[in-house]
Amino acid sequence: MLTFLLLAPASFAADKKPNILFLFADDYTYEAIRAFGYTDIDTPNLDKLVKRGTTFTHAYNMGSWSGAVCVASRTMLITGRSVWSANKIYNETDKEREAGVLWPQLMAKAGYVTYFTGKWHIKTDANKVFHIARNIRAGMPKDTPEGYNRPLIGQPDPWNPADPKFGGFWQGGKHWSEVVADDAVDYLQRAKQEPQPFFMYIAFNAPHDPRQAPQEFLDKYPLERMQTPTNYLAEYPYKDAIGCGPSLRDEKLAPFPRTEFAIKTHRREYYALITHLDQQIGRILDELKKNGQEDNTWIFFTADHGLAVGHHGLVGKQNMYDDSVRVPFIAVGPGVPKNKRVEAPIYLQDAMATSLALADAPVPDHVFFNSLLPLIRGDAKRSAYPQIYGAYLELQRAITVDGYKLMAYPKANKLRLYNLKQDPFEMTDLSGSPKYAEKLKETFAQLQTLQKDLGDTLDLSALAPK
Repeated sequence: MLTFLLLAPASFAADKKPNILFLFADDYTYEAIRAFGYTDIDTPNLDKLVKRGTTFTHAYNMGSWSGAVCVASRTMLITGRSVWSANKIYNETDKEREAGVLWPQLMAKAGYVTYFTGKWHIKTDANKVFHIARNIRAGMPKDTPEGYNRPLIGQPDPWNPADPKFGGFWQGGKHWSEVVADDAVDYLQRAKQEPQPFFMYIAFNAPHDPRQAPQEFLDKYPLERMQTPTNYLAEYPYKDAIGCGPSLRDEKLAPFPRTEFAIKTHRREYYALITHLDQQIGRILDELKKNGQEDNTWIFFTADHGLAVGHHGLVGKQNMYDDSVRVPFIAVGPGVPKNKRVEAPIYLQDAMATSLALADAPVPDHVFFNSLLPLIRGDAKRSAYPQIYGAYLELQRAITVDGYKLMAYPKANKLRLYNLKQDPFEMTDLSGSPKYAEKLKETFAQLQTLQKDLGDTLDLSALAPK
C-alpha cells in the first residue's frame, strides 16, 4: 500500500472529500461529441458522461502567447493565472512549484494522493509536482514529413494513419491513448487501497496530430460519411496577417488552397482518433465503476483548446473562431444535475478552482479562475465572466459579450464582428454595416477595457472605429 503521510496527514483518512478524476484531451473542439447533436461522429462513452452530468456548452480557452496554444492553456490550468499573468511566470514555473502553489500541490496539501500520466508540456518537472507520474509526454507525438501538405487530388497519399512505421502515437509499440488508459486503470486500482482521496490528472495527447488510430476506427469513417464544415472556405482571406499561413506548422498539414477532399480526409482521421480516445475513456470509467469508486468521484472532461480542421479555411487552433477557442466541458459527480446544459460562459481553467472548492482547499490570491459549483448547483444564474477574452500572439484579439464576438487583427488593420445568436457559424462579418456601427464601437471599447484589466499591452487604438 502507498502512503503519503508527509503530504496527506492521517487526519484526512476519515474525511468524506470526493475523489477528482480530470480527463484532459488535446485539440478537441466543442462540436466533436455526438450527444451535443453532431451525428457524424461516434462518442458513446462521452455521450454517457453527458447524460450523467452537467455540460457547459460555452467553455473557452483565453488564448496564447505561443504558437503551441497548449503551452499557454496548460500553464493557466496548472497555475490558475490568466493568460498574460501566466506568460510572465512561464519561464519561472519552477518558482511556483517551489512555493507549492501549483494545482496538484494544492490538492496534495488538502489531503489528496495525486497521480499523473500523459501530456504535460509545463515548464517544470511533473515528477516533482505529483506523488506518482508516468509516461510524461511532450507536446505532441513525433511527426514525419509524409504527414504534411496532404492529400493532393490525383496523387498517391504518402501517409497512412494506421501504419506503425510512421511512429507518432505508435512510438513504443502501443498507441499512446491506450498507454494513458492503462496507467489510469492501474492508478484507480492503487487508489482503492489508499485511505486518502485521489486527484488524477489524466492527459491524453489525442486527438492532436499526427492523427493516428487503428484501422478499425478509420473504417468507421469512410470518406463518403464525412462532411465539410458549413463555414468551409478554400482560403481564409487574412490567414497570413493573423499568423495562420503556410509557415505555421498546424496549417501546412493540409494543402493551400484547401480542397473538400483534403478537409474530409483530415476530418476522417480526426474523428477516428477521437472515437479511439472515447474507447479508452470508457475503459477508465468502467474501472471506476467496477471498483466501487464511482459514487464518490467527480469527473471532469475537457480539452486545452479546440481545432478548426477545415472551418473558415483553417486547420489549426491559432485563431479566435469558436471551433478553435471553445471546448467540451462535462462535470459529473455526487449531486450534479443529470443531462443538464449550462450556457453561461466559462473558461476551461475553472476546473482548477472547482476542484479546490470540492477539496475545501484555500485558493491562492493569484488564481484568476472561478469555481463552477454555484453554476452546477443552481446557486448562481450568471457566469462569473460577463465578457470572454481571446488572444493569439500580437496578431489577434477577441471579445465575446452580449451575444456578439469582435475580432481584432492589428497587422491586417481589420475588425470582424459577428452576431453569434443569429450567425453561430461566424460567417457574416458585420463590421462594415452602418446598422452595427454603434455596436462595433461599444464592443471595441469593451475589448480595450478588458485588455487593461488583464494586463494586455497590445495597442489596438489604430483599429478604433470612427
